[in-house]
Amino acid sequence: MKVIFMQDVKGQGKKGEEKNIADGYARNFLLPRGLAVEATAANINNLKGQKESQAYKKEQEIKAAEEIKSKLEGVTVKLSAKAGENGKLFGSITAKDIAEALKKQHNIDVDKRKIVLGSDIKTTGDLTVDAKLYPQIIGKIKVSITAQ
Repeated sequence: MKVIFMQDVKGQGKKGEEKNIADGYARNFLLPRGLAVEATAANINNLKGQKESQAYKKEQEIKAAEEIKSKLEGVTVKLSAKAGENGKLFGSITAKDIAEALKKQHNIDVDKRKIVLGSDIKTTGDLTVDAKLYPQIIGKIKVSITAQ
């Protein structure tokens, strides 16, 4: 029997894959548990539509990430914090602070989890921070920290 897997089944197939499976195994195990559906013309067409939808969504996410990356290129985020005499901050600047300032100052919305800091920023000055917008799309955010 030809089936389309709805979920990964160890040793049999991956989600979205179409494969010939023994009739008994398909009828008694895969179909009742919803792990697979019979490969009819309608089900094959639905699978094709779902794959096209996923490809379109991925394309839109990439386009949005590229757009945010281009917006970040000419932008400098200015932050101020209390600091000691040698430029060392009393607290620290976190990814959350950078994301909030970016939203407030330039109306660019970047999730704080996408901003990559080795550790929290504890000194004044200018630096560049990476933002992983999509798996292979990395934007650069210029951050300027001054003492209050």
